[in-house]
Amino acid sequence: MKTNEQYGSFQSRAEVRIVRTLPGPIERIWDYLVDPDKRARWFAGGPMEQKPGGKMELFFRHENIAPGETPPEKMKHVQDPGFKMPGTILRWEPPRVLSYTFDEDSEVTFELTPQGREVLLVLTHRARGEDLPYITGYASGWHSHLTLLLALLEGTPPPPFWATHMKLREDYDQLLAQLPPA
Repeated sequence: MKTNEQYGSFQSRAEVRIVRTLPGPIERIWDYLVDPDKRARWFAGGPMEQKPGGKMELFFRHENIAPGETPPEKMKHVQDPGFKMPGTILRWEPPRVLSYTFDEDSEVTFELTPQGREVLLVLTHRARGEDLPYITGYASGWHSHLTLLLALLEGTPPPPFWATHMKLREDYDQLLAQLPPA
């Protein structure tokens, strides 16, 4: 399996880490994390106060990233009309570290490290407490969104989002089931 297709790893039942190597430079990757218009092309748009403690709002409308696709019934609201998720910037260290609250129960951290012409991206999504009930959904979601980002950066056609996400959700459920009980 190619590096950029590898599954994320569960550090625990409350934390997943996904590693990708992206075409740089680092400033380009940073822009796709923080610029609302660029971020909307692979994940979610929305404003972001660019400082620690800054407020942000992710606007998920997957019709923008998966036009014409039919989502699973329980995800139709994400496809269209979309929804907003408020958050707070926890770490703002351009162009290397971005961390913010995600939903009410977790946080996500992006760490960028230049490696020649490429950039190593380490994404960590962890619970703010001891449990993260939707961790396999977050893992499959991030995996799918990072696949879209890579296609965008490489100028290649993206795979279908929802089919990819649902298959990955099953795979991540199986991976989590292999962890010893908490």
